[in-house]
Amino acid sequence: MTIPTTASGNRGLQLEQGLIFEQNTPGMSGVDLPAVPKVADRLGDMKSTKNIGLPGMSEPDVVRHYTRLSQKNYSIDSGFYPLGSCTMKHNPRLNEKMARLPGFADIHPFQPVSTIQGALELIDTCAHWLKTLTGMTAVAMSPAAGAHGELCGLMCIKSAHEANGQGHRKTILVPESAHGTNPATAALCGYAVESIPANAEGRVDVAALRAHLRPEIAAVMITNPNTCGLFERDCIAIAEAVHEAGAYFYMDGANYNAIVARLRIADLGVDAMHINLHKTFSTPHGGGGPGAGPTVLSAKLAPFAPVPMVIKVGEGFDVEEHAGHGTATQSYGRMKGYHGQFGVFVRAVSYMMAMGGDGLKQASGDAVLNANYLLARLSEELTPAFEGPCMHEAVFDDRFLKGTGVTTLDIAKALIDEGVHPPTMYFPLVVHGALLMEPTETESKATLDGFIASLLHLARKAKSGTAEAEFKAAPMLSPRRRLDETKAARKPILRWLPSSDSNGTRQAAE
Repeated sequence: MTIPTTASGNRGLQLEQGLIFEQNTPGMSGVDLPAVPKVADRLGDMKSTKNIGLPGMSEPDVVRHYTRLSQKNYSIDSGFYPLGSCTMKHNPRLNEKMARLPGFADIHPFQPVSTIQGALELIDTCAHWLKTLTGMTAVAMSPAAGAHGELCGLMCIKSAHEANGQGHRKTILVPESAHGTNPATAALCGYAVESIPANAEGRVDVAALRAHLRPEIAAVMITNPNTCGLFERDCIAIAEAVHEAGAYFYMDGANYNAIVARLRIADLGVDAMHINLHKTFSTPHGGGGPGAGPTVLSAKLAPFAPVPMVIKVGEGFDVEEHAGHGTATQSYGRMKGYHGQFGVFVRAVSYMMAMGGDGLKQASGDAVLNANYLLARLSEELTPAFEGPCMHEAVFDDRFLKGTGVTTLDIAKALIDEGVHPPTMYFPLVVHGALLMEPTETESKATLDGFIASLLHLARKAKSGTAEAEFKAAPMLSPRRRLDETKAARKPILRWLPSSDSNGTRQAAE
């Protein structure tokens, strides 16, 4: 198939257009503004001597420009996101309506406590659900997202060790199957990090972990289900060994979506776990936020939770703002202003109350069912990285591409031409050429069947030995072709400058 060249540069209804700064028509304006009154100049030598560079455009041109840009975006509202370890799923619109209610959307954290009793009750309700679902004693609500929640958990652990005269414990154990934020968080908290290998099944090597336990170990951080999409079956044995060594057990809850309402993590011996509300409880995810990472804590760590804390006082609620006072005498302090990401709390509470315990249990079951459906169907042509069923995500290695000249990256780029967002590539790092897919519970069988058909088609085409050049050229039907992503990451063009020529050709400054 030859893609036709058009005189306009457009491809059907995918319209090609320059940056908004390149569409400047001097003197054009979409609005009528009153004349600026004369005032005394207070800028001194900082007074502007040239045009500030805003483009002159009519209102329809501005509307069309941003509408066209939005059409180039791929979103969960337009199609399937099979990204592994990301839980990109549909967000019920009811939750959005609740977050926009004036009593929730229009309040301010500096208001008197007496005027925000409803908001404080909502935070307390969210905390109650999280403690009930996990079986944990307490929950810190202020962490802003997952890694922030990890930091909260480790700071509680550090404070507990110091309070118990165990400040010499300076090392955290992190398995290879854990999320990459785990070692980064431990390092940020001032700990040394030691890696624990995975066994042939893709799970923590318990014997290797036991061999690393010694008086210097502060905690172990385990992601469960892990980044290989597998449940860590030996969690109870790990917790017992870690506790016997005087350390704490931190569990990364980013994949809690797979076990919510089916497993009380307190029963595993967990001391701390963050929960990504924006993943498990269906609030908008992606684009840098919003997020929330409440951290549930065991009885041993609960006294060290950060402020602010919402506390019940009589028939109402109050806020403990300062460490060392009232109910926060052992708190390690404040890690975030205000009370956490309140809009995410509203959405999460709306979701939990609409679903109920039975609905949450079905959601986690459907997430696991969908992932195993992908695993079974795609195994017709792809090679699973591990034997047996998976949890909420399925991971494949690149053995099925051996000898074809086609790589995991080529498959992912070709999926764009199929109208599918690529899955996660080359992660987890313990799987060679990994393709990691998480279908979530909100995708229908029809959607999954369409994705499966596309991926099986590409796998068979790659194995045919006649399409390597076609794969290397993909994507061919997208608004942009294959980019040099390594160069884009290492030498990003972050600033636009007008060129000196008359036709307004773009000049980029690195």
